[in-house]
Amino acid sequence: MASKKLFPHDLTIEQLNSFSRNTLVEHLGIVVTNLGDDFIEAKMPVDHRTHQPYGLLHGGASVALAETLGSVAAHCTLNDGNKYCVGLEINANHIKSVKSGYVVGTARPIHVGQRTQVWEIKITTEADELVCVSRITMAVIDKR
Repeated sequence: MASKKLFPHDLTIEQLNSFSRNTLVEHLGIVVTNLGDDFIEAKMPVDHRTHQPYGLLHGGASVALAETLGSVAAHCTLNDGNKYCVGLEINANHIKSVKSGYVVGTARPIHVGQRTQVWEIKITTEADELVCVSRITMAVIDKR
């Protein structure tokens, strides 16, 4: 998909982070760090909150980061206050283990339609090593 401005011009990183107060996202330490014309980026700590028993980044934490980014990105494309996005399917391929520091996730659109959206989320180390590739399909539905 060619790069084009998908998000409102007045949308801020602070607004995106405020949506996550008192949620799993805040508990895991996920923070939106960058907002481009067609991407959203966030970082997540690799620590006791996101480790599995072997001291490595838990695959579920990577999926939570991916789902967060895909969901937020999809929501931000909506200009109709009578609609919202919900996840239909998510998958993840875990490529590299991480023990500490931060991982960075970047969501970019594959398809932004009237009824469905598909987003790809790449998660890397701070040194830009690929950790996980995920894809989420979102349904665009009417509020009831």
